Amino acid sequence: MKKALLLLSLLVWISIGSFCQVKVQNKDTSNKKATAPKDRNMFGLYIPRGLKINSEGLANGYIMFVVPNSALVYLLNRRGEVVHQWKGNYAVLGAYLQDDGSLVQSAEDPDYPVFGFGGPYGRIQKITWNNKMLWDFEYATEEHITHHDFTVLPNGNILAIAYETKSYDDAIAKGRKPEKIPKSGPWLEKIIEIEPQGKSGGKIVWEWHVWDHLIQDHDAKKANYGKPQNHPELLDFNSKGIPLPPAITQDSMDILQAKGMAERNETADNRGADIFHFNAIKYNADLDQIVFSSPNLNEIFIIDHSTTIKEAASHKGGRAGKGGDFLYRWGNPQNYQRGDSTKRQLFGQHDIRWIEKGKPGAGNLTVFNNHPPGEIDFSNMGNDVHNYSAIYEFTPPVYKKGNYIIDKGKPYGPEKPVWVYVAKDTLSFWSSFISGAHRMNNGNTFINEGARGRFLEVTPDGKIVWEYLNPITGIFVNRMVIPILQYHLLMQDSALPSYLLIIRVLPTKNWNPLFHNQNHFFCQ
Repeated sequence: MKKALLLLSLLVWISIGSFCQVKVQNKDTSNKKATAPKDRNMFGLYIPRGLKINSEGLANGYIMFVVPNSALVYLLNRRGEVVHQWKGNYAVLGAYLQDDGSLVQSAEDPDYPVFGFGGPYGRIQKITWNNKMLWDFEYATEEHITHHDFTVLPNGNILAIAYETKSYDDAIAKGRKPEKIPKSGPWLEKIIEIEPQGKSGGKIVWEWHVWDHLIQDHDAKKANYGKPQNHPELLDFNSKGIPLPPAITQDSMDILQAKGMAERNETADNRGADIFHFNAIKYNADLDQIVFSSPNLNEIFIIDHSTTIKEAASHKGGRAGKGGDFLYRWGNPQNYQRGDSTKRQLFGQHDIRWIEKGKPGAGNLTVFNNHPPGEIDFSNMGNDVHNYSAIYEFTPPVYKKGNYIIDKGKPYGPEKPVWVYVAKDTLSFWSSFISGAHRMNNGNTFINEGARGRFLEVTPDGKIVWEYLNPITGIFVNRMVIPILQYHLLMQDSALPSYLLIIRVLPTKNWNPLFHNQNHFFCQ
């Protein structure tokens, strides 16, 4: 019996000792310094979300935003509360607020053909504050489709970016190098002005095609042959841009489609058809000019809107006298052979816009510069590189009649921005795609760090005075996701949440509907 008791006591002491040893070992392990992960967590996975900073004395207003593959548009107050939702019938990619509380929004057509990557949507709609559909216009055929951004003109018309298909032979006839052309032919860019008619109609009252303003020095037998450095008003059809992806068989593409690893309507023949990828458009009523962005070319462009349709297809006419040719371009003078890589300013940029009248910096342009100082590998969204993001404000060299100054043999200025925002540690402000920024009435700048779903207001000296991490997620479709108003993106194996872009800060004074429709308040 004594032996049994001694054996039992020994076992108890061994167990206690083992337990204590484990506890000590666990404590020691927790004190070890963790190795910094290679992935920079650009999407903000597993971090706390909601309101982070809400300083005293901020301008009153609201924030409007949308999330992936959702028919909802959200209105957020400064306390981080959702106070209103607009609900449409299809996934919304972007929306613009009207003075009566209605929205003009882009919506993804459920059955558009041919196109399927590069941000197509195919429908533009107008819905009331109370979610009544006023207008539902479809622009989606086998030949063309609206994509990415649009803007509402003062007269109520819509300026929209659209793809138009061109055949392989068309591209060859225009002087594009064969190795730059997918078998299906490229998708070229155009801008259309739509006059809404009735509940679903729309008349194209103005249009501009990049096809009419191409130059190339590859094939001297073609009508558009010339030296790009002598014609910065034209686009070199063989600008470097994004190379075609490696060729694959249709059987391989079918496998990718079955696994949800390819995009809608993507085939072995049309991969890489989105060669210029315009992603933002804005209008300046005083100048009657349009600015748009091409992240594939790392450049922004300005054209004249005062032209007729015929003049827009030519090199003469309009207020500036240059027809539909570029009045100005900035970001990458390599595209017109007037500078090397050291002169490049933009890297995959988004959301180009003029600063509006009455705001500090009025007349300047702002842009979200996604990934300086170089290229990234989009197969992993650049998560393991040392790129960062920046907001640029720059002053275009404009003079009378809305023309822009350029010296002979030199690129368009300016040589550098007048204001730049980067994080104090540089690397923590980072979105390799999507995103945007705009100037506020108080001189601060409102920023959307798109991939992370982070909204922040910064002062001119770079101090963050308001910060919010969006907790609302969209709906995943296999591995495909629409992360903002603009993009279809192929993710890697992990199911990553995606948070969407801030559209604008809304001034309180325009928001009578908010106070007269208390039953529409939603907190979340």
